[in-house]
Amino acid sequence: MRRVLVLPALIGLVLCATAAHSEAAFGPAAVAASSHDFRVGALKLTALHDAQYVIPNDAKTFGVDAGAAAVAELLRSKGAPTDRITVSVNALLVRSGGRVLLLDTGLGPKAHGVLIASLKEAGVKPTAVTDVLITHSHGDHVGGLLDESGHLAFPKATIRMASKEWAWMKSQGPADLVKAVSAHVRTFEPGARLAPGVTAIALDGHTPGHVGYEIASGKQRLLDIGDLSHSSIVSLAKPGWTMGFDTDAAVSKKTRQDKLATLAKDQEWVFAPHFPYPGVGHVVADGDAFIWKAELP
Repeated sequence: MRRVLVLPALIGLVLCATAAHSEAAFGPAAVAASSHDFRVGALKLTALHDAQYVIPNDAKTFGVDAGAAAVAELLRSKGAPTDRITVSVNALLVRSGGRVLLLDTGLGPKAHGVLIASLKEAGVKPTAVTDVLITHSHGDHVGGLLDESGHLAFPKATIRMASKEWAWMKSQGPADLVKAVSAHVRTFEPGARLAPGVTAIALDGHTPGHVGYEIASGKQRLLDIGDLSHSSIVSLAKPGWTMGFDTDAAVSKKTRQDKLATLAKDQEWVFAPHFPYPGVGHVVADGDAFIWKAELP
């Protein structure tokens, strides 16, 4: 059987059949639909579970410059399996000023994504989504823009992404996705206020226009970090290790180290799309590294 590959330089995932390795299948895996409500100040937010993704420890994704043995040793020290890294695929729903904003769309139904079912559990119909805010255009963040038939999954929504990211997406493809969403895309520059309490924040290096979204209400703030960090273990313990999905490894390393340090210092709430569902908590300093403290506001 063929492996499921994630190609970071492309927009979509190249999906083949999953393969077994050490009794664990690599690639996307379906999860039960789930939604979890919480608040940031006066704003209601909902974490949505879309899928799990199992990535082999082969030094092609995590610890590219450190090697699989070093990654395995780190995983072992944390009591985690040493042959694979499992990440969640989560999305975030924000209700602000009469608008319903969906931050990223997961893998999509063709790759085991259950985002639509999680939205249903949250009591939200796809037609109620007014804005889809994209952190970046990798397939596990834009795959859910289309339904199983190739039509817009959120037909009444404006799709927002950074201008550099949209330009890159158009150059990379996949062409059918670009064609389907083009008329609905509106771009912005980092720093733009996209809705009451919602601001785009540049997080350079992962892709040309990768951004996070800061949600602020009253004295509370939460940052959706996009793909600043993928693994709640590896990415935090070794933020200086090269991540294979990054288009500019040097810039991404600096962004990751600097932003994690700031988040730990300020104790700002974090939503991490790839940390264990629901992906909400704090980054805590641990010497030169960081650890994840999962908790809800």
